[in-house]
Formats: sequence, structure tokens, C-alpha cells
Amino acid sequence: MPTFSFDIVSTYDKAEMNNVFLQTEKEIDNRFDFKGTPAAVEWIGDKTGIKITGAGDWQIENIIDILRKKLATRNQSSKSLDLSKEIVTANLKSTKEIPFIAGLSQDKAKLITQVIRDQAPKAKGIIQGDAVRVTSSSKDELQNVMRLVQAQDFDFPVNFENYR
Repeated sequence: MPTFSFDIVSTYDKAEMNNVFLQTEKEIDNRFDFKGTPAAVEWIGDKTGIKITGAGDWQIENIIDILRKKLATRNQSSKSLDLSKEIVTANLKSTKEIPFIAGLSQDKAKLITQVIRDQAPKAKGIIQGDAVRVTSSSKDELQNVMRLVQAQDFDFPVNFENYR
């Protein structure tokens, strides 16, 4: 009997994030309330996150809202943004670095496998590095697992790869 599988990973689409960045940058340039202020976005390192600069906390929050809206219009999860870093204020400017979340930690992977074990006993979840491999003898069961994992409200983005 053949076995089928897929991987559950936590990644973001780099091309879509680039589009979101460019659209956010364009909206900041066009908004009247941002004219004459230090409002800007820039990449962190090798496009692993976004650094937001603004006149104050209120402007940073407005730019984060713009970023979330642009993510939603491009069907990307705002859960891929790590908003845990604090806003730093210096020289009449505020900045906030927002790295992108990528990869499943062991705790997150264990949480996913626990959900699979509890609610889909015919499928088997195995942790492999920063991914969870789900196997089953039925394609229908794998699709049920996909719906089950998507229905969970995890605090990190969940994607599916290598469906075989």
C-alpha cells in the first residue's frame, strides 16, 4: 500500500514580501500626513525583516497597520511579522525592527504533532529539523490534516510543501 506525505513548515514568500515592502514604501511616499516626516521603511540585512522609521510611536503604529493591510491584500499572513521588539526613540526619530518569522522551533513542531496525534490518528507527524513530515496511506486523510492545521490558531505562519 503506497504512503503519501507532505511537510508542514513556517516560511514566508520572499517575492510577496518584496511586493508588500514596495507597496508600503509607495503608500508612505503618497500619504499627506507623512510628508515632511522621517517616515520610511527599509530592509534589515538580506531582506530578513523590515526596519520602520517614524516621527513617533503613533507613526510607527500607522506604518505597521499599512504593512498588515498590504500583507492581507497579497494573501500573506501577518503572523510572519515578529512584533516583539520595542520601539527605540532617539534624535527625534523612532525606529522599530520587525524581523520575519521563518522555521519551526521544536516547541512549535511538538504542538503541531500533538494536534495531529489527537485529532487525526490515521496520519503520523514526524519532526524533521524545522519541518513536520506528515504521512498517511490515504490522500483524503492528509487533506483532512491540512484543514485541521489551518483551522488551528497558531501564533506563527503555517505552510504546506512537498505534497507527494
